[in-house]
Amino acid sequence: MATYLTPALAWRRLREGNERFVSGTSSHPNQDASRRSSLVENQHPFAVIFGCSDSRLAAEIIFDLGLGDAFVVRTAGHVLDDAVLGSLEYSVSVLGVPLIVVLGHDRCGAVTATKTAVETGQMPVGFMRSLVERITPAVLTSRRNNQDSINEMVVENVKQASRHLVDSSRVITAAVEGGQASVIGLAYSLADGRADLVSSIGEL
Repeated sequence: MATYLTPALAWRRLREGNERFVSGTSSHPNQDASRRSSLVENQHPFAVIFGCSDSRLAAEIIFDLGLGDAFVVRTAGHVLDDAVLGSLEYSVSVLGVPLIVVLGHDRCGAVTATKTAVETGQMPVGFMRSLVERITPAVLTSRRNNQDSINEMVVENVKQASRHLVDSSRVITAAVEGGQASVIGLAYSLADGRADLVSSIGEL
């Protein structure tokens, strides 16, 4: 069954789930056999969460969600590429998801590696170099703004990724401009489990 939630209501539902997780009162919804059976033919997630691959950032757990609730895409440092953009476009245009979440977190290893590369001039080897190259603009912007901590750079990376995915995708731009979807950026604290809003594009 479709959710038909507005972006604002979808964000409220995520926020309430995160509050339950933070307080230790998670309800673990939509995780039983009947829910599994109901999703065999179709899915109607109410949010797409594009987050970092970090093992401590499991989207369904930190927002107290279950099967069919969220369409989840993850890369190290939530770095955008064509496959990610295609996945996000699919969630919006085919699944009708009203809320796109870009989820970063403190102490991010990908952002830390990028900060080190910028400071030392030493790039990592292999395809990790591509990650660092894509995060570098956020690190440089933070440094220009005298924001030198990893966590400040994480927030800047979330903001830039949010803006970049809207700028890069006509499908997402049209959905945001038409009021069907919004894009929010969240920064997650590993210590207390809270996901705080740091940016938003579209109606909330």
